[in-house]
Amino acid sequence: MTENGSSARPLLKCIGLTGWIFIALVAGIAVGVACNMGVPAGSAVDEVLIEGLFYLVGQGFIRLMQMLVVPLVFCSIVCGAASIGSGKALGKVGGLTVLLYLLTTAVAVVMALGVAQLINPGLGLDMSAIHAQEASSAEPTSVTTTLLNIIPSNVFTALADGTMLQIIFFALILGVILGQLGEQVDVVKRFFEQFNVIMMKMVGLVLKVAPIGVFCLISRTFANLGFDAVVPVFKFVGGTYLGLGIQLCVVYMALLFVFTRLNPLRFLRKMLPVLAFAFSTSSSNATIPLNMETLEKKVGVNPRIASFTVPLGATINMDGTAIMQGVAVVFAAQAFGIDLGATGYLTVILTATLASIGTAGVPGVGTIMLAMVFSAVGLPAEGISMIMGVDRLVDMGRTAINVTGDAVVTTIVANANGALDRSVFDADQPADAGLDGAASIEGR
Repeated sequence: MTENGSSARPLLKCIGLTGWIFIALVAGIAVGVACNMGVPAGSAVDEVLIEGLFYLVGQGFIRLMQMLVVPLVFCSIVCGAASIGSGKALGKVGGLTVLLYLLTTAVAVVMALGVAQLINPGLGLDMSAIHAQEASSAEPTSVTTTLLNIIPSNVFTALADGTMLQIIFFALILGVILGQLGEQVDVVKRFFEQFNVIMMKMVGLVLKVAPIGVFCLISRTFANLGFDAVVPVFKFVGGTYLGLGIQLCVVYMALLFVFTRLNPLRFLRKMLPVLAFAFSTSSSNATIPLNMETLEKKVGVNPRIASFTVPLGATINMDGTAIMQGVAVVFAAQAFGIDLGATGYLTVILTATLASIGTAGVPGVGTIMLAMVFSAVGLPAEGISMIMGVDRLVDMGRTAINVTGDAVVTTIVANANGALDRSVFDADQPADAGLDGAASIEGR
């Protein structure tokens, strides 16, 4: 009895959080479809179980995620911008790096929105039945008004109302100023860094109950929709991977060739172990050491460049996450019958790009950040429940794209600063020597 119990416990631990979420997805689909086929609408079981227990627990989980969004985004972006705002980062290397990171993220989300519009992942799925309020089209707003609304007239009102673009705008300014003032404001910087650690701990606690929340949300969704929801969900997964593939093979490789004239196929071959590691761990932060070592010993990037740009990229460069968010926005908008309009999609581009600065490089946080993007354009948070169940399937791919983006931008920046040893890149075997031959960037 004891041996069986002790062997079962490690097995349960090996499943992991993402495994439990996927199990909850499958179980939720099975229970929901069974309820859809066997439980009449308005019956006692429907009122107590589906619209009672499942609705209560599911909505409670959504509120937990929404509770985290404002403090998590605010503190994360302040800390990220503070690191950018230091003296070293504001130099030539830092400026070019940040510009390229934000540019590739903007391109990623625009491309993702275009791909999603082509495949229409949410068409044929009517999720208005599971939303407490009627879905309605977004009010048309001029581009000028949208841009002006980024600047908060009262930052405390923006924080209280969860106006995300205004929160991001203020957090960016505050973070850059903290970085410029340096040691003069160490106490304030430590406060935000420590509060950010607290928020990440809270994210971990909320994600521990994610399997229960996902099970209840998915069960209620499929109880209302039946099999009609299966195809759109997997169209979302397919659309996301299509966007990730375009970003990797077209956007990144084109940038690499145009700015460095390096062979893209050789670059991908050298980076393959990094991609595999990122895919398996779903963590940009965990991939930092291997990414830096590969760039230095196989690509020929000067360690001074890689030691700055790669950790910075793990903090502010989340192209894969932005692609997922772009496809998810179109999926939810179509499923709920909401017309976002041109200004709505512009808001998505701005929010997803700026939010990449505050997305931590750990598994699962992208889903929390998705709640922020949904909030910015007025999409119901219930749409996230459909995405959380299959998030692990896309999380691995988007992490691989994130770290590849870090590597490509690092190589471009190194080449622009004369800190790329092409003989190392042209060598067939990893080189332990030759890094000292790369030009120094001191004094630039």
